[in-house]
Amino acid sequence: MKNVVIAASLVALVAGCAPVGTDGTAPGGLYRISASQAPQIQSRMLESVNALRSAAAVQPLVLNGQLNDAAAIHSRDMARQQRPWHFGSDGSSPLDRARRAGYIGQVRGQTISETYETELETLAAWMGQIDTRDVLLDPTAREMGFSFYQEPNGKIWWTLVTGG
Repeated sequence: MKNVVIAASLVALVAGCAPVGTDGTAPGGLYRISASQAPQIQSRMLESVNALRSAAAVQPLVLNGQLNDAAAIHSRDMARQQRPWHFGSDGSSPLDRARRAGYIGQVRGQTISETYETELETLAAWMGQIDTRDVLLDPTAREMGFSFYQEPNGKIWWTLVTGG
């Protein structure tokens, strides 16, 4: 557990090193991201999650495109609902969305967030909560999907789904 705490501290530190201002925002006051940045953001999140998993002696995850798609759909739907909620506006669960996206593995967990913070600041917050930390460090998880939706006002809806 000590290694996980150290790794979480490093993630929080790295979050401050993202290509944004010293307060975590882009010039103009908001952390602005575009759909074209999704692959870099997903890769940065995967590397950070795997660093935390390594510190906890848990095998690394790999990105799964179908789980990424399920996460993207849910992020947009949470924005439409205007609430961080694990269920879709149609009543769908994380498992339902993964199946619709073509995922045939077992969904292990989901973490969500509604914030103006960067993905790494969000990861640091998730590591600070037992339930979301358990999803990120679940030793039965083998794959991860991660995506976001940013509203015009800058609010970002993050979704991370694990499967195995």
